[in-house]
Amino acid sequence: MFSYTTGGPFGLEDMVTTSGPGMTLIYILVLPLFWCIPVSLVSAELTTAMPVEGGFYRWTRAAFGDFWGFLAGWWNWSASFLLGGAYAVLFTDYLVYYFPQITGWKHYLVSVALIAVITWINVRGIQMVGKVATALELFIFIPLITMVVIAFAKWQHNPFVPLVPPHQPLFKILGVGLALGLWLYSGYEQLSSVAEEVENPQRSYPRALAVVVPLSMAVYFLPALTGLAAAGNWENWHTGFFPDAARLIGGSWLGTWMTLAATIGTVALLNSTVLTTTRMPFAMAEDGYLPQALTRKHPRYGTPWIAIVVSAVIYSLLAHHSLTQLISVYIWLRSSTTVLTVLSAWKLRRTRPEMPRAFRIPGGNMGLLYVVAAPVVMAGLALLGSDRYGTIGGVIAMGLGPLVYGIDACFRRNSSL
Repeated sequence: MFSYTTGGPFGLEDMVTTSGPGMTLIYILVLPLFWCIPVSLVSAELTTAMPVEGGFYRWTRAAFGDFWGFLAGWWNWSASFLLGGAYAVLFTDYLVYYFPQITGWKHYLVSVALIAVITWINVRGIQMVGKVATALELFIFIPLITMVVIAFAKWQHNPFVPLVPPHQPLFKILGVGLALGLWLYSGYEQLSSVAEEVENPQRSYPRALAVVVPLSMAVYFLPALTGLAAAGNWENWHTGFFPDAARLIGGSWLGTWMTLAATIGTVALLNSTVLTTTRMPFAMAEDGYLPQALTRKHPRYGTPWIAIVVSAVIYSLLAHHSLTQLISVYIWLRSSTTVLTVLSAWKLRRTRPEMPRAFRIPGGNMGLLYVVAAPVVMAGLALLGSDRYGTIGGVIAMGLGPLVYGIDACFRRNSSL
């Protein structure tokens, strides 16, 4: 769960230059109260009530019917295409630090090779994925902790100054920065999609969420705080700056180590992305919305290997674009899916009150209002502040959902005649 939702602080650097160092640190501390904490409470309740393959897709379908359930699944699967390709490219970008000759077709070939390896791991099942993710994350923690300790000893700047960049448009500070923050804290409902493959999900999910949320906050906040305090240079923070900050703080050995950790971090993110999102087409195919071939399971490992391979092929086709562009579109799909998820918790409380819930969102009706309203408001603010590329791409990506549903409904209607 940590590997999918966080993976490390790599990727938050652009928030520093777009929103300012002070606002970035405030975002890291405050956003969980309005985004991932409410979503994690919803996920804990609904996973204990409906621990099914497909998770939030089937929660939305149970709450609002076939159309909205289909959109939740389709938007999520579409978003995974953007992330899968971006993480593979990001991995190769970091690898260029060691091998500058990886350019052009070689760059693309390495990205596709990584996707192929991660696909093989995922076909072998969730136990293999979990072991790989745990090993990768333990390796990432060591240089991060080392940098934080050394940076504390070399503290020389106020990390909260300036609060926001001078002469920066307000929409960029509040919109683009907020979108990056929501991306950092997204995915807490995603692991519900593999609930049937987890032992005792009613117990495991709430416990995992209780650990992962504060751990994610610490992994984002401490490296950013100490990196800004020791290395400064907030104007130069961009994607990939953490290795530079580590070099400035501890020397070339720490910079090289951090680069390796960042490379491995992208592998961990891609690994978990393939795990969580490829169960979505499997579940949708089971329900008759996608070709039945996607429901085929591996005879030995019991995984939906056709769905995994098809998703991996699409990741490979998209492994040409930059992370920033893809995230600006991704946040539209991710926010929409999250809004449907939290609204499902409210609707199912009203329509299915008898459903057993081993975990319930605390606070009664006020607690339920909080976990629904906070993510809806945050999603609205992020989308209103989206840049032109993200708005156009996001609207098109979301519009494909109803279009595909309509085409699918026509095919099913004709086949029944």
